[in-house]
Amino acid sequence: MTDNKAYHIVAEARRYKEEREKGYREQALKLFPWICGRCAREFDHKNLRELTVHHVDHNHDNNPTDGSNWELLCLYCHDNEHQRFEEQVRYGGKASSDGKGPVATFNPFADLKKMLQKTDD
Repeated sequence: MTDNKAYHIVAEARRYKEEREKGYREQALKLFPWICGRCAREFDHKNLRELTVHHVDHNHDNNPTDGSNWELLCLYCHDNEHQRFEEQVRYGGKASSDGKGPVATFNPFADLKKMLQKTDD
C-alpha cells in the first residue's frame, strides 16, 4: 500500500513540474540569462526565487512563447517598475498598455557579445 501511495505522490509531483514548466516564468528562465534587466544583479539557484518575470506591456495574459513581452527583473526593480507605472496612470496622463507609452531605452545586454569575446592582449 505504501509503495502505491509513494508512486502516486511522485507521479503527481512530476505532473505538477511539467505543468509548471509550461508557465511563462519557467519559459522566461530558459530563454534569458538569470540577470536583472535593470540593475544587472546576477542570480543562481540559491536566490532565483528573487528573480521575477515582468510583462513589458503590463498585460499578464500576453505571453508570447518567444519572450518578447517578458523581462527578468529582481524583486526590487519589479516593484519599482510597477510603482512607476501606477504613478503614470494616476498622475502622468494617459497610461498605455498597448506599447505606445514610454519605453525604457537601456539594454544591459547590448554589448554582451563583445564582452564575451576573448581579447588577445
